[in-house]
Amino acid sequence: MSEPREAPAMRNAVDYAVVGDNILDIADFAIEKYEFTSGKALSDEAKEEAVERVRDALWEMVKALRNQRKKWRKMLFDAADEAVRGAVEGS
Repeated sequence: MSEPREAPAMRNAVDYAVVGDNILDIADFAIEKYEFTSGKALSDEAKEEAVERVRDALWEMVKALRNQRKKWRKMLFDAADEAVRGAVEGS
């Protein structure tokens, strides 16, 4: 019988540096969209506040997605365990 081994390391599905850059791009786009649709130019202070709020809101979404990914990864390993047992035990 072979020695048990550790579960394989799962690569990160997300490069969080890229996500951070994308979040700032999204914030900039949302600000430009607001200015265009409202016809109002925002002050630098208002833009900084908007970027901060967008960043915080989107990072919360990223955290939720990261937690969901962990749940899915567990489900994958559980399904694999069940499939192996079924194959070996004939059920």
